[in-house]
Amino acid sequence: MKKNRLLPVLAFGCLVFLGADEAPAVEITPFYTQNQSPLVQIFGLPAAGNAVIAASGRAEVTIAQDMASNYAKSIDVATREGILLDGESERTTVALRYGAAQGVEVGLDVPLIGHGGGISDGFIEGWHDFFGLPQGGRKEAPRNRLLYSYEKDGVERLRVDDSSFGIGDVRLSAAYQIYGNGPGAATLRTSLKIPTGSSAKLHGSGSTDLAIWITGSRDNALEKWGHWTIFGAAGGMAMTDGKVLKEQQNNLVGFGTIGIGWSPADVIAFKTQLSAHTPFYGDSSLPELGDSAVQLIMGGTIAFSPTTFLDIGVSEDLAVYTSPDVALHLALTRRF
Repeated sequence: MKKNRLLPVLAFGCLVFLGADEAPAVEITPFYTQNQSPLVQIFGLPAAGNAVIAASGRAEVTIAQDMASNYAKSIDVATREGILLDGESERTTVALRYGAAQGVEVGLDVPLIGHGGGISDGFIEGWHDFFGLPQGGRKEAPRNRLLYSYEKDGVERLRVDDSSFGIGDVRLSAAYQIYGNGPGAATLRTSLKIPTGSSAKLHGSGSTDLAIWITGSRDNALEKWGHWTIFGAAGGMAMTDGKVLKEQQNNLVGFGTIGIGWSPADVIAFKTQLSAHTPFYGDSSLPELGDSAVQLIMGGTIAFSPTTFLDIGVSEDLAVYTSPDVALHLALTRRF
């Protein structure tokens, strides 16, 4: 788990260096992240994406790092099931986008996924105490443990307790610019996730997932203090049967995002978004599996140049136990 952290750090530094020779500028786009629950991030749930695609003949490279601290524990005696998700996960995604023709974009996402006990339990407990947030049983659990387990009807259907790191499920994507007229834009996007990651290690789901969605944005100039943008996305995803809790997996999921941002100066923007999706699993009374997820992501964008910018965000689970209670998101993008 420690070695893979060097990859995004080195890549971030290289990309910043390459883009540091131009005057800064910033635009407001959705965070390039999704639910990092160990039982959800294995599927092809897409990020909303930019409403403006790459121009013909131009390329875009994003390196996104998501670090999540998971602790969720639920038991339902009536349905004879219980779940424990205790551990830390890291997901480094290299996302490539290319303008293949006027109004057409193609892409490739390659994720590297790690699970381990981590070292942040003490910090998270202190954070919750400082802000008066509920611990949800964290203080009674062993520190820095990795244990993902699920039991139903007296049978253990899932158990992951060994640290791991490896490639996840690769994703192919395409987009078509529906319109892009002045400050408004909308794009039809689609992605196909291929089962290249290990489902036993929760690096992948074992399913093939097809997602289709529309993402749009509207930018508005302010007289004195920069500009503000509203953005959103909505769509659905169909999945073949995977290898993780196969008997309970849903084959259709809906998802959406809505957010707003404000840029008071060319070099910085502040933004927040709500992202939600319907359950990936059924036949369960536990929120970790059977409830829809809602996340609040807050942060902003720093522009190093018109072609190089860094997103920084922190997410919280508004629907408790359906996503990690704390996750950090970093994403550096360079346009060529």
